[in-house]
Amino acid sequence: MKSKPKFYLPLLLYLLLLISPQQSRAQIKAYQIGARDVLTLVIYAGGEKQHEADLTVSSTGMINVPFIGPVKAEGLSTPQLEELILKPLSRDFFVNPEIHLHVKEYHSLQYYISGAVKDPGLYEMTSEATLMALIAKAGGALPERGNIAYILRESTEQMAKGENIQNLLALKEPLKVDLKNLLDKGDMSHNLMLQPGDVVYIPLGKALDLSQSKIYVEGEVKNPGIYEYQPGLTALNACIMAGGFDKFAAPNRARIIRKENGDQTVIKINLNAVKKGEIPDVELQPGDLVQIPETWL
Repeated sequence: MKSKPKFYLPLLLYLLLLISPQQSRAQIKAYQIGARDVLTLVIYAGGEKQHEADLTVSSTGMINVPFIGPVKAEGLSTPQLEELILKPLSRDFFVNPEIHLHVKEYHSLQYYISGAVKDPGLYEMTSEATLMALIAKAGGALPERGNIAYILRESTEQMAKGENIQNLLALKEPLKVDLKNLLDKGDMSHNLMLQPGDVVYIPLGKALDLSQSKIYVEGEVKNPGIYEYQPGLTALNACIMAGGFDKFAAPNRARIIRKENGDQTVIKINLNAVKKGEIPDVELQPGDLVQIPETWL
C-alpha cells in the first residue's frame, strides 16, 4: 500500500542544487582525469592565442595534444597535465608559452546512492556533484527517509560489484550529513561536495539504527546471509539476491520472521505459487528474516 507523501522537496531547493556548498575546495581531493573526459586546451604565445582544441581522453587514458602528439592524461590532475604539456611546448615550439586547460565534460565521475531514494544505483555525472544533486538524480528522497545520510569515500567499485552496504559501513568510517537541515530547512551548508567514487546511503526513518537497515535470508539458498534492505524488496526478490534456491529447497514452505515492538510474527508463504503468479509476494520490512526450509523428499 502506498503511503501518502509527507514531504516534497521544495522547488527552491532544486534551483539551489548546483550552488557551491560551504566546503572549501582545498579540502576536496584534486580531480583525477579519467577515460572519456573531454578537456579544453588553449595555447598562448607572443600575447596571442595560438591554438584551441577539445581533447577526448581515450579508453587507454591518452590525449592527442596539438604539436606534441600522444600524452598520458588519465590519473593526472589538470595542473599536473598542464605542466606535462608545457615542457615540450616551451622546449620545441614556442617561446614562453602559456596554456589554459580545464575539464569541459566529465565522464568518469561515478557515484553510488543507496537506500531511501526513488531510484538507487550507480550514476555517472558530467560535472562535480553535490549531495543534493545526486539525490535529485536518483529521483529524490522517499518521504519515509531518515534524517541522516552516510557518505563512504572511494567505495563505488565495491558497491557495483555487489558488496553489501552494511559490510562497507563496518569497514569504513562514514561522513554523516544532517538531512533534516539540508532537505527540510534548506540549509545549504550541509550540501557537501561529493568526490568521485563516493557511496551515499540514506536509511529509512524507522531504520536509523544501521543494524536494522538489512534483511536476513537463511536456509536452502545458494548464498544465505545478510542483505541490504531496499524499499519495495519482496521475499522472492530477497531469495534471488541470495543466489536463488538450492537443490533441496522447499520454497512452498517459506517463512518470514518479523519482529515488531518486541513481538514476533511468522508469515508463511508459498514462493512457488508466487513465481507462477498465483498469489502475491510479501513486501519485506527492515530486520525481516526469510527462511527457506529443506524439502522432505
